[in-house]
This record gives sequence, structure tokens and C-alpha cells, in this order.
Amino acid sequence: PSLAGDITQKGYEKKRSKLIGAYLPQPPTANGAAVVRCRLQHSEGAPRRTFRSAHIGVCDVREAAARERAASTAGNRPLFYFRFGVDQALPQERRPPVTPSSASRYHRRRSSGSRDERYRSDVHTEAVQAALAKHKERKMAVPMPSKRRSLVVQTSMDAYTPPDTSSGSEDEGSVQGDSQGTPTSSQGSINMEHWISQAIHGSTTSTTSSSSTQSGGSGAAHRLADVMAQTHIENHSAPPDVTTYTSEHSIQVERPQGSTGSRTAPKYGNAELMETGDGVPVSSRVSAKIQQLVNTLKRPKRPPLREFFVDDFEELLEVQQPDPNQPKPEGAQMLAMRGEQLGVVTNWPPSLEAALQRWGTISPKAPCLTTMDTNGKPLYILTYGKLWTRSMKVAYSILHKLGTKQEPMVRPGDRVALVFPNNDPAAFMVAFYGCLLAEVVPVPIEVPLTRKDAGSQQIGFLLGSCGVTVALTSDACHKGLPKSPTGEIPQFKGWPKLLWFVTESKHLSKPPRDWFPHIKDANNDTAYIEYKTCKDGSVLGVTVTRTALLTHCQALTQACGYTEAETIVNVLDFKKDVGLWHGILTVSEVPAPNCICPHRSPLPALPVPCLPTDDSNQPPGRGVLSMHGLTYGVIRVDSEEKLSVLTVQDVGLVMPGAIMCSVKPDGIPQLCRTDEIGELCVCAVATGTSYYGLSGMTKNTFEVFPMTSSGAPISEYPFIRTGLLGFVGPGGLVFVVGKMDGLMVVSGRRHNADDIVATALAVEPMKFVYRGRIAVFSVTVLHDERIVIVAEQRPDSTEEDSFQWMSRVLQAIDSIHQVGVYCLALVPANTLPKTPLGGIHLSETKQLFLEGSLHPCNVLMCPHTCVTNLPKPRQKQPEIGPASVMVGNLVSGKRIAQASGRDLGQIEDNDQARKFLFLSEVLQWRAQTTPDHVLYTLLNCRGAIANSLTCVQLHKRAEKIAVMLMERGHLQAGDHVALVYPPGIDLIAAFYGCLYAGCVPITVRPPHPQNIATTLPTVKMIVEVSRSACLMTTQLICKLLRSREAAAAVDVRTWPLILDTDDLPKKRPAQICKPCNPDTLAYLDFSVSTTGMLAGVKMSHAATSAFCRSIKLQCELYPSREVAICLDPYCGLGFVLWCLCSVYSGHQSILIPPSELETNPALWLLAVSQYKVRDTFCSYSVMELCTKGLGSQTESLKARGLDLSRVRTCVVVAEERPRIALTQSFSKLFKDLGLHPRAVSTSFGCRVNLAICLQGTSGPDPTTVYVDMRALRHDRVRLVERGSPHSLPLMESGKILPGVRIIIANPETKGPLGDSHLGEIWVHSAHNASGYFTIYGDESLQSDHFNSRLSFGDTQTIWARTGYLGFLRRTELTDANGERHDALYVVGALDEAMELRGMRYHPIDIETSVIRAHKSVTECAVFTWTNLLVVVVELDGSEQEALDLVPLVTNVVLEEHYLIVGVVVVVDIGVIPINSRGEKQRMHLRDGFLADQLDPIYVAYNM
Repeated sequence: PSLAGDITQKGYEKKRSKLIGAYLPQPPTANGAAVVRCRLQHSEGAPRRTFRSAHIGVCDVREAAARERAASTAGNRPLFYFRFGVDQALPQERRPPVTPSSASRYHRRRSSGSRDERYRSDVHTEAVQAALAKHKERKMAVPMPSKRRSLVVQTSMDAYTPPDTSSGSEDEGSVQGDSQGTPTSSQGSINMEHWISQAIHGSTTSTTSSSSTQSGGSGAAHRLADVMAQTHIENHSAPPDVTTYTSEHSIQVERPQGSTGSRTAPKYGNAELMETGDGVPVSSRVSAKIQQLVNTLKRPKRPPLREFFVDDFEELLEVQQPDPNQPKPEGAQMLAMRGEQLGVVTNWPPSLEAALQRWGTISPKAPCLTTMDTNGKPLYILTYGKLWTRSMKVAYSILHKLGTKQEPMVRPGDRVALVFPNNDPAAFMVAFYGCLLAEVVPVPIEVPLTRKDAGSQQIGFLLGSCGVTVALTSDACHKGLPKSPTGEIPQFKGWPKLLWFVTESKHLSKPPRDWFPHIKDANNDTAYIEYKTCKDGSVLGVTVTRTALLTHCQALTQACGYTEAETIVNVLDFKKDVGLWHGILTVSEVPAPNCICPHRSPLPALPVPCLPTDDSNQPPGRGVLSMHGLTYGVIRVDSEEKLSVLTVQDVGLVMPGAIMCSVKPDGIPQLCRTDEIGELCVCAVATGTSYYGLSGMTKNTFEVFPMTSSGAPISEYPFIRTGLLGFVGPGGLVFVVGKMDGLMVVSGRRHNADDIVATALAVEPMKFVYRGRIAVFSVTVLHDERIVIVAEQRPDSTEEDSFQWMSRVLQAIDSIHQVGVYCLALVPANTLPKTPLGGIHLSETKQLFLEGSLHPCNVLMCPHTCVTNLPKPRQKQPEIGPASVMVGNLVSGKRIAQASGRDLGQIEDNDQARKFLFLSEVLQWRAQTTPDHVLYTLLNCRGAIANSLTCVQLHKRAEKIAVMLMERGHLQAGDHVALVYPPGIDLIAAFYGCLYAGCVPITVRPPHPQNIATTLPTVKMIVEVSRSACLMTTQLICKLLRSREAAAAVDVRTWPLILDTDDLPKKRPAQICKPCNPDTLAYLDFSVSTTGMLAGVKMSHAATSAFCRSIKLQCELYPSREVAICLDPYCGLGFVLWCLCSVYSGHQSILIPPSELETNPALWLLAVSQYKVRDTFCSYSVMELCTKGLGSQTESLKARGLDLSRVRTCVVVAEERPRIALTQSFSKLFKDLGLHPRAVSTSFGCRVNLAICLQGTSGPDPTTVYVDMRALRHDRVRLVERGSPHSLPLMESGKILPGVRIIIANPETKGPLGDSHLGEIWVHSAHNASGYFTIYGDESLQSDHFNSRLSFGDTQTIWARTGYLGFLRRTELTDANGERHDALYVVGALDEAMELRGMRYHPIDIETSVIRAHKSVTECAVFTWTNLLVVVVELDGSEQEALDLVPLVTNVVLEEHYLIVGVVVVVDIGVIPINSRGEKQRMHLRDGFLADQLDPIYVAYNM
């Protein structure tokens, strides 16, 4: 039988024009419901539920059981051969191999019934194609994602072996019969390669880096013409972006001969450079894609929304307002429909067991059940006599042969599992009746295939809660179960311990002659328990009583007119629902000529509530409903929309003896109107009665009392919710339009998952989706449901195909359902979790999607088009004048936010060093008074002392270096000297040597020997910008600077004079230089900020001494103290602590170079423990190294005697918001080693003042507050409780140093702000830097940063602006000087912050959310580009996990920050650049991304 049945071409054309042509509005029918009764049309064993269905194909059966059904249509008379097929019903994987000859026969017959066909209807396909044609005009400009080659190769043909021959393309191809002659994908890709190679050799430069490939954006060979037209290859003005059109094989791009053979350092990519808005040169490739994305996003969106609801506070989420034109139900209230009276026949048996006994003894030879093979030949015939005797045997064995006589394992009323394969209904039937005769309760379940089937745990939970200890099974099935090596059946995941009992007759003993089963009349005891899987994957047991069983069989017999000696054909799953009722239970000699019309099985619990009409002359009803109306739950006969309609066919009349109605799906069960869709409810004796053991859920489902609009119940008997959506039409016909489980409510409109599947399948179904396997579900993101589509792609599909198909599906669903798809994911064939019958296990698939373990091979997210309820972008209000702010604060009793450390003038201490103005004088004084006092101890990687310096040794070395500078370098006082040393003692000596010679030192990090190409240019740049007249270094680095590798990276001829200090002169200088004025320059401090700016600040002698004094007082440093320092000594507080403080305070510094921790992570903590240090300083990178590297070693460290109980302060030196998560995990981890949790704190410094705060020894512990992250975006501080939604913990950045004053000012108006208001931190202190040292003398920049005055209030004081946002808050704690303590909280740098949608976002907040999103994300960095948010994540896992991250990253940023991610870039570990302080260099990352140098694993452009 062909797919289309015997309909003539002419007839088909006629019908098609009738359906697709314009619809005339139909007059409403009598009861006000606008339902059309169409011409006669028979159905195919399933409610016909296609879109605009012509009489074609098998339509949506939507029950897993019927997935593999074969049905064929001939003319207008459907022929049913419902049969128990041997392999049809087996899950795909376990089907016996098909021999070639039978395979072709098998395909021919199966071709019209494969799963692809389930949702298929040619007219709907045409509707979809028509919708897509509309879109063709405005072509989607969707940027293709970039994939690394290893990822692309993974989806090639050889990666999959088809599970069996039935998936061969024969049936898929023949059904389609496509005669357009489109080239196959392989031809396409060959032509494509040829074209690409021409394109590449034709163009002057290539834009592909060999390691990553782009997947194509346009069709295969036959569409190349318009591609050629677009790219203008013939003119060489711009290189074509060849990367966009490649085939599934990635292409090695050969460089044109002109370029150098070796690959030069990636200094902005190998593409033509173009200037961007920021003046950053970028490669055309990535930015062209981003431009394309921006252009796509500029397209008009859905109509704007009006009203808002307040989401807990100012940040307003838009709430979908009901569309004023939306259809509303207008019909009268419906009436409940009654079925015919259940006739009572006097000789009907009083129970099913009695019936079995009757037929088994009266007509034992009559056939009761015949099993067919795939060719329709009878395999096996079970007679009533055999059924009766075997059931008796089973009943006897269950009761008497398990356990001992005194302790039988199974007693009447106990539950037992029935585990039978789908090809053995006879054995199942015998076991089922055996249980009924033994009065035990059977629980039929599917055969487990592996130890961890999808959903197996939930089935196990059901068995456990039913107290099942015995499983009955057949011999063949028992042999096929998975076994452990010892031959035992393992315990399946989540299952209770079971005894497996085989029910074949040969294994059972005959019952003794005097034993006879106890046959009672039907009563309200449980007859059996059937399992039902819910939407969330949980499994419930539905109990069916013996009375219900009997009544239902009587109703079926009456409704279907079953009589003795008829044949019924059943291809449904006989373990549950309709298949069980018709095939196993209606034992009065099985079935009728014209009766298996479509049934819908409701909650598998319930038998069929509606049955076919008896009268063969009456045609089934059909309705063509408007899809738009259905989304509002309203029935409208379609008239205007040609494309989006749904054709439904009735599922028959109400069952005899039952009442049906439909109620509103949500809220109280109120009756629907006649033109409204609701959940069907049924009231009958013959239904399930409860969920086993779940009284609450039972009440909600099985004990519903429908109400009229006035609130009166319509019946005293309870109704049961069927879980089906539908309506009762004219003439009492029942129509079903979907299942409650498949319902997705997107911005107030209801969509049915199956309808969306049908539309997706209508887009080139045969060519792309593997066996039609598509899952559709919704996930909740940002207060609304979002539709996710997951499809298995055929193994031979190319990247090109898949992307093409995805964009067409989006267009089709948009046109037909007017709803956006949030995420479309493609997975390799055969990888989605299966239900026992081979369908897709939806809840498991959703679970995998949400936890990021679906491993798709392609993903397309469309948050820009779908998410319409974002808050309105913030409109910046005109600033209130600074005077008004101040007055406002005074009026409201708020103090102005200002604070200061202790006053230096007030402190009385015997600080000998105070009498000297210059550090060089302090050193000379110490060398005379305490010559042998050790100032510095340097440790090597084993923790041994590598070097140390006493006061006199340091003084003498400094003198020799001064001589060298003056004599060999011929330097004058005031000349600049670059010190390029590894962290150590030489650096300190060189610094004081410069001071002795009157020169200005600049410390520079030496180049990394393994990475000269990237580190040496920075050294060169600092040397040049600082105008150094001379460069001092060690012999080793001296050689490195002049090496061949160095020459490749920089111009080595332009180095200034290089002095090697390993070879020092022996003599002392004539005199030590003493500066004439404390305000002259002492040293320059150069550092690269996180935004990639190199800035050098000037530190005067006075500032340097004040700085040292401030730290000495805060940390109480004296000569007797020892301080451990594990910091980089090149800039900021790190340099001051390493080089300057010991000389000023006289304490001993134990120096630990951070680079040594890479070989020995425990070095720093072991040193702290060994030297019994009370104060230690480190950086975040050191802390992270210890946390990650020593996490598992705390026990062994304890055994080595590591003890941190003496540590009083452990300060993290930083120029950022404190990383509270890191400091807390560090504290927790080392708590067992004695570290006091309050010891860990942070400091805060910046370019204008290298240390503003530092947790000292005295004073209160650092406090933590929780602020509302959403208020922060509006530049407001709102304190909230810990753990409240959107709360962000902020830790105080240490105590304000002595002599430092702070005020919080508005960065725009420069007015002072009140307590707990967010503003820029301004600082005034003696150790402020005196200005930027810039080669160009950019004075405007400098004066603003270092000499700012408030616009109101105290306008005299000169402040330095830190460039950081923060706030001051007066706490309840008291300071060392007895006053209330003011805590400073740093929020983030102004130039790092991103302005998005009118709000200010700090990258770290978004990054923290993203890192939490998936276990494989180790690091994350975000930046913006042309208003798009770009998220770069480092993946710690296999590349196959890369695409899992895209939806999770998009979800979390939407949920927590109300932002839509534009681009997600997945890269390898270590790609995000980090500076020595452990800060991310986001701008470098951005430049690398735009220049295409990151070699990403995957780049997703969200639509």
C-alpha cells in the first residue's frame, strides 16, 4: 500500500485546493460551538490529529505504545491488521536481525508507519513549506557558529553505526519520492571544496587559522550561484570570508606563497586589519560575524509590551498583557455528556475469573489468543482450555512454591511484578490471570534492557513502594536479562531486591486435585496496578479494582458489540491502557469486525472513556480549528489563517455507563463553555480508583467534583481527570486536541508539544531528522516557559545541512505557531534516552539538557527573539545637583560618607626612623647602629634559605652599585634606571644603589625565557616609556636580552646601556647622594591595569617615607618581628613590602617568590609555619594555587607538622573587590591546620594611592554585608539579608591606613554622597602618588586624577580619584581609637564596568554566575563588543561538552542579570589572560577574540 492510499492525483489536487484555498467562514452550529462536521472520513486507529489533514499517512498517535504501528490505507476504507508482531513491539535496539530478503519486504510494509510518519501529513508539510517560502524573501542573516575541527569531525559518518537495518534509507527515501534531483550532500561538498580552493587561491590573503573551521551558512552546490554573486570573488578588494562556506570536511588553508613560511607570532591575527569604533585593530572575520549578528538583531521584534509588575523592587520585569484582540470563549456553559445505559445481561459472569473458568471448561478448544510474526503468519495459538489450566498452575505455584510452608513469600493481596517482552502476549496473559486467580496484585512493567535504563530508578521506586519482592517472567526473557559475571541478575538502578520466577508450564508443578482457586464475585479489592509516567519523569501506580475491571469489560463488550467467536486485532502494547483492556481482559471470545476505531488512552490509569459509534453509517466528525484560537484555549473554525490550522477527528462517543465533561485546566474544576478547550473528566465505575499510596495526588486526580459557573457541583459522584485536553462536540462526539503533559504556556498562550514536533518534522523530514526523533519541552527561564527542541540528526548530515534545517524550523514554528523557540539542539543519532518502547524519554532528556550533559553536536539559541519580558532599559534621570544631595542628606539625617584612618600627628611612638626624611638615610643609620641585624631572607623552592642580607651587607652592596652607576654608566642624579631582576635580593640591593647614586629606579618584571615573544615587548615598552638611561640586570638576563629569540621579538639595537650587577666594582663611592627636597622623585611605579593600560606613577621621597610609616603603624612592625611575603615585587604594595618596609621598620622579611610555588605549592605555608610568622602577605593567585593545589593534602601537611595557629593576619594584596569566595574557601580548607578564620583579610590600593586600606593587627575584624545586586546596577546600595534572592556578599577591604582620608563622591557631579551610597572612592593622604609619569605629558588626565576638588561642601581639600566605585558604612564596631568604625566596601573599577541597557554591570558578577552554571566551567571572562555581551568560558572536560555550556550560560545570565548573551565562546583552560596579581585581562582577551587568536573550541552566536 502506498503512502497516499488509492486516492487519484485529480482527487488529491481537488482536496488540496479545497484545504489550502481560502476558507469560507462556516455558520455556527446549533449549540454555539463553531465545529465543522466534514465529509465522511475514516480514521486510522488513532485520533486523526494532523494539521489540515488530507487522507494521507498515519497521523499523530502520541502514545509511545503505538509508535511502531503499521497501518495502511486503501481508498476510504481503512484496513486494520492489528497484530502482535514479534519485533514490531520490541524496542528498536533489541530487534532480531532482518535478513535482506525479508528486510525489503519489511521496509515496504513498514514504510508508511515508521516513526517519521507519526506526525506526517503532506498537506501540513505543504503549509510549512508555504510558510518558509514567505521567509525566503528576507533571508535570515544568521552567523554560523565556529567549531574546532575536532568537533566537526566528530559528527562525521563513521562516528555512528546504525543500530539495525531497519534504519536504512530505503524506506525513508522511497516514501519521499523526491524527484527534484537535488544533489546529495556528498556531491555538494565536493563541488564546494573545489569552489573554496579556487576562492582561496584567487584571493590575496586567507582568513582561516588552520585549527578552526567555520561551518557553512548557505546551501550546497546548486545554491552556489547566489553565494558567488554575494562574495564578489573576482575583484580582490576584500578577501572573501571563505570560512563561512565550507563543507563538512574542514579545509587546510595553504598560505599564498608570498607570506613567510614560518608562522609569525599572532600579533593581531593573519587577516587584513580594520579599525573599529574603539580604534582597536581587529581581524575582519570575527567582527564581520558580530556585525552580521547585530544587523540580524536590529530586525523588528514582537510588539512592545506595556505594563510591568514589580519584581520585588525597582527592576521591573515586563508582564505580558492580554492581547485585547485575543479570542474569548462565547458559548454557553457545556453540559456533561452521558453514555448509553450499561445493559445488564443475565448470564454475564460475576467476575473475570469466573468468565475464564466458564470458557475454559465449556469450550477449551476455542482459540483465545493468536500471536503473529512480522509476515502475518500465526506463530502461536493459546486456547481457553490452555489458558485456564496454565493460569491455575501459576496461581498454585505463586502461593505454595515460593518460600516455606510456614512462611510463604507471597500471600493473597501482595503485589508481584510482571516482566514480559512485547513479543510474548500469551505468557503475559497466563501470568496475569494466574495472579487474578491467586488473588495477588500484578504490577506489569517493561523489560529492563540495561542496568541503568532511562527512568529505571523511578520504576524501581514504584516497585519498592508497592512492596514487590517477586517478579514473574518468561523463560526467554529471563535468559535475556543483563547478568553479572557470576550469572546472577544484577540489581537494577533503584530497584528493590527481587526473586525472578519463570512462569513457563514446564517449570511449574501441577496443582493437587483437591486444590482449587477461590473464585469470588468482583469486589472492591485491587485487581492490578498499572504504572503511569508523569511529565517530570516520576512513576505512579494506578490501582484498578476488580469491580472496575469487570464493569469495563462489560462496557467494552457492549460498546463494540463483541460476540462470541469474533476476532479482534490488537497492535497496542498489551501491558497497559487500551491494549491491556482489549487484548487481554475482554475474554469473551475476542473481537469485532469494524470496531477498533481511534481510542485515546487517558491517564494510563483510566480505561477508554469514549468509544466508537456503533452505527457504521455515521461518519466520524472532523473539525478544522484555528491554531491561534487553540493557543488561547478557544475553539474557532479556521477561516482567515491559511497556514496555522489543526484538523481534529472525534474519538467516538462517551462509554456506556459513563459521564464526561471538560473543565478548565488550571484552578478550580469549573465546567468549560461549549467553545472552550478544557481537560476531559470522566465519571464511571470502570476506571482506576487511586494512585497507589499517594492520597494527596489521588484526591487531585481521581476525586474531582466539576462545578458550574455558580459554584454548584454537577454530580455527587467524583470525576477523574483524564490528562487529555479536548471538548465535547455536537452529537456527543468527543474530540481530543492534546495532552496536559505536553502543554507549554509561553507568555500566556498554550502550545502543544506534539504540534510543534509535527511542524518541525514537516521541514524536510526525511532528509534530516534521524527516524523522526524529536523531543520538545519547555524550561522556565526568567518567569516564563521557553520552548526547547532537541532532535537527533541523521549520521550523514553535514554542518551545513543542520544549520540550514535549524533556521528553517525556527521560521516554520514562528509562522505557524507564532511562538519563538528558545533553544534548538541537535544530538547525534541514537543518543537521546529511550523509553522501553523505543520512544524518546522526555523527562530524562530535559534533565540532561538542564544539567548540561546532553552533549549536542549543534546548538542554536534565540534568546533575543524569544525573551520579551526583560525590564525596560533604564533611562538616566538628569542628575540632581550636588548641593541638593547634600541638603537632602542633612534633612534625612544621613551623614556624608567620609572616613579616615588614625591621625599620624596624634600617634606618639618611639619611631627612630621618623627623624630621617629619606629611606637611604634610614638604611645608613641601621647599618651603623645594628649592622648584623638580618633584614631579608630569601627562600628557594625547597624552603631552604637561598640568600640573606643584614643591614650592613645591604648598605655595602648598595654603595658598590652606586659606584657602578656613576662610573660605568656615567649617570647623573635624577636619571632613570630600569631594574630587570627576578624576585630576590639583587633587586633590593639595586634599588638602594640607585637611591645612593641619586637615580630614579623603575622595577620591571624580566621576560619569561619560555615566552619571550609576548613578555619581552612589555619590558621594552616600560623601558622606553619610563625614559630609562640605563638598564641593570643579572648576567643571565643580560644574555637573554641580546639573544636571537629576543631579536625576533623586539629591536635589540635600541636597548639603553645594559649593566650586569653580577660583577661589581670593589670601591666605595666618594659620597652618598642626598636629595635636596623630600618632594623630589624617589621611584617610578609602572603597572598594567586590568583594562590593558600601562600606567606609571611618580612616588616622591616624602610619600615613600609616609607610606612605610603608615604600614609600620597599622601592622605594628618592629625589628623583632618576622613577616612572610609571597608577592611579586614589581609594583604597588607588593613592591613596597618586598623592598622598602624592612629598611624603614627594621623587621625581618622572609621573601618567597610566587613562581617557586608552581613547583612546590606548600612552600609559602610551610615557611609561615616553620618561622612561626604572625603576619604574612600574599596575592590572590598564590591563595588560589594553595586552595587548588593543596586541597587534598591537608592530612599529609598536618603530618609534616604544618601549623598555622600563630598567624594573626594573612593579608591578600589586591586592587579589586575582595574575592570573598576564595578567601572563605582558603580559610575553611586550612582551618584544620590551625588557621584562625578571622586572620584572612584583604587590602585595597590603586594607581593614585598604592595602599588605602590594610587589615592591621588591632581594630575590629573585617565585616561582610549583603547588597541587592539589582540595586547596584542602578548605582544604589540596598542592604539585604544573607541568602535573599539576588544578594551579593561584599567584604570590607581592610582598615583605612593611618593618615588616609576617604570620601565617596558622585563621579559625574563631583558632589559628596551620603552614608551607604555608591560612588567613586576619593582619597587624600601623605602617601598619594604625585601624578602619572607619561611620556607625552598628558596633563589633563593627570590633574583630574590627582588634584580633584569637591564641587560642594569642603571645596578646599585636594583629593585623588581612585577610579573605583564603592561605599562607606558606619558599623556598630569600635575602632582602636574608641570611635565607631567606618567600613569601606569596594564594588569595582569604573573603567571595567559595562553599561548595558542603561545599567552598570560589573564583569565579576556575571562571571561568578557563569562559573556556577556547570561543573566543567573553570574560569570565565566577559566583555562587551558593539553592545553585545560576549562570554568566554574555559572548559575543563571533553570538547563534546562544549555545546552543553551554551544554553546553561545563556540561562544563568538571563535569570540572574536580566541580560541576553550575544556570543558564547568556549575555549581551552588557560586561554583567559591573567596578570601577576591574578586579575583577568579582559581587554587583551577581547582583542585576541576579535583578531581570531583564541583558537576557540566553539563560538555560538545567540539570535
